[in-house]
Amino acid sequence: MTESVETRMTPLAARHQNLGARMIEFGGWLMPVSYSGIIEEHRAVRTKAGLFDLSHMGELFLEGPEAAAALGYALTTNPSTLAIGRAHYSMICFDSGGILDDLIVYRLAPERFMIVANASNAAAVSDALAERIDGFGVVLDDRSLATGLVAIQGPLAAEILRPFTNVDLAGLKYYAIAEGEVAGVRSLVARTGYTGEDGFEVFTAVAQTGRVWDALFDAGQPKGLVPVGLGARDTLRLEAGMPLYGNELGPDTTPFEAGLGRVVKFEKEGDFVGRAALQKADQEGPRKQLVGLSITGRGIARHGYDVYRPATDGGGHIGTITSGTMSPTLNKPIAMAYVEPSIAGVGTIVEVGVRDQRIPAEIVALPFYKRQS
Repeated sequence: MTESVETRMTPLAARHQNLGARMIEFGGWLMPVSYSGIIEEHRAVRTKAGLFDLSHMGELFLEGPEAAAALGYALTTNPSTLAIGRAHYSMICFDSGGILDDLIVYRLAPERFMIVANASNAAAVSDALAERIDGFGVVLDDRSLATGLVAIQGPLAAEILRPFTNVDLAGLKYYAIAEGEVAGVRSLVARTGYTGEDGFEVFTAVAQTGRVWDALFDAGQPKGLVPVGLGARDTLRLEAGMPLYGNELGPDTTPFEAGLGRVVKFEKEGDFVGRAALQKADQEGPRKQLVGLSITGRGIARHGYDVYRPATDGGGHIGTITSGTMSPTLNKPIAMAYVEPSIAGVGTIVEVGVRDQRIPAEIVALPFYKRQS
């Protein structure tokens, strides 16, 4: 018999349903995919502000005198170099060099870290960390189900959040975190996000998440803030050239192939899981390379579609689309794909198989969109 897995509800599920959100199962959670519509939500984040429920994400706390060393062994990055209150993007890899998950690591205190994992991988990351830190002087506390997470993203994010927090938002740098209060609730406030815009992520106890959401939602609505679901979150991150686990990242992909070799710190002291395989992959070069595509023909390239050489160049299969959409900001189809490294240069013309036809596309530099600072 197959054991059934219960779909979890975030602490904000009733609010989403009251707002008329279309709900779907995602990573084991019931999540809003859209409210007013993906394009409207997307454009609100680019021009004003959007409010996201990210309570499905995994939050793992590591504490102890050897916390930095333990994470250095478990991950590809070197968390010991993080200053207190700062964060970095990281990965946890298999022995094979393939990616188990991409993470953000926050240093909260000299001997205390928070690791944020993707919802679908949170349990696997927790299990892997527990195994890898065995023997180190450290304690792992998986608080994924006890932690709520609300993100506010967009040009007006700081303006809307500021009246509700005692955290100095002006002094909070990108990829930094501070402890304080938001709407009277004890919180961790990080200047991070997954949209390509300025914004903040607010971590709270589950029971208090609704209070934070309500305060920001009520204050933000007159300024143009809207609630944003997974649909627009995906189009926003794609425009910003940010990878998604299960699309651009996975066990059969190394950080180098994803264009993220910068997260592999061979120079750090001691061994780490996957080092030998990653060194070999680095020396041998990538088997495939992640690129951006601007679709110049009529049609939208979707996940799983094939990429080919142009018919004038033999028309052979050279890759696969990992993510694709009609860009609401650029008003044209865009996509990311893995292709053979020999044809991955910017400006190269390829073709994408869309249903029963092949449409032209050009390899372009990532990201597709970068906000004006």
